[in-house]
Amino acid sequence: MPEGHTIHRLAARHAELFAGDKVLADSPQGRFAAGAALLSGAVLAGTEAYGKHLLHHYSGGHILHVHLGLYGKFTDGAGDPPPPVGQLRLRLTSDRHWLELRGPTACELLSEPEVAALRARLGPDPLRTDADPARAYARISRSPTALAALLLDQSVVAGTGLIFVTEALFRAGLPPTAPGRSLTPAGWEALWADLRELMRAALVTGRIDTVHDRHLPAAMGRPPRVDRHGGEVYVYRRAGQPCHVCAGPVRTATLAGRNSYWCPHCQPAATQSSYTTT
Repeated sequence: MPEGHTIHRLAARHAELFAGDKVLADSPQGRFAAGAALLSGAVLAGTEAYGKHLLHHYSGGHILHVHLGLYGKFTDGAGDPPPPVGQLRLRLTSDRHWLELRGPTACELLSEPEVAALRARLGPDPLRTDADPARAYARISRSPTALAALLLDQSVVAGTGLIFVTEALFRAGLPPTAPGRSLTPAGWEALWADLRELMRAALVTGRIDTVHDRHLPAAMGRPPRVDRHGGEVYVYRRAGQPCHVCAGPVRTATLAGRNSYWCPHCQPAATQSSYTTT
């Protein structure tokens, strides 16, 4: 599932393509036909991302909400759109560009009250200027739940996925199994600042890099990481490989139904008994 920086990049891209333009909309698949009919002929006033949710604001008060989920994907181009192929949920066209959406978890029109309700059930988004990290810490500081699970809970922090959470916890020296209520206010302030830094960098570059300069391949004399997710990371998807900091083996296990990665030496409070498997 795309992490939050990808959705923010899509919001900026869609505004670049269509903001201020009248769009024609259709749903070749048919599953969004009624919504597409309402959007067709409207002008895109603006776009925004909140966590992993994308919103298009159109003239007439229509708001398109998209959640890509695991399989959703946008494609776009200039000029006339290609003939529809496959399960095409939504197609937008203007005089200049086209946009296609396939396989989303959600593609729907929402009212302003429904959008307000969506925002209310999400935690603060580190990439938004209106984010209030104190609201997240109020939940975290009272909870016995593992810190990694809390940070992956979109009602606590919006937009963070497994890569950002795993890597930010490593950089902070915090085990993923640490209970939320063990995190001090200063610890949360530092962790939130690092999440913002990592996510903002990914927003600019389009890829997630989390290692400090001293641990880059050139500095360490090691080969670059080869992985379909790209990016230089400390522990994510590096189970059994040597830690870039201490050279000990990176561990993996299932925590709250998700794969978790950590270094027992650099994140020393982690305990095997906190995991469902090893």
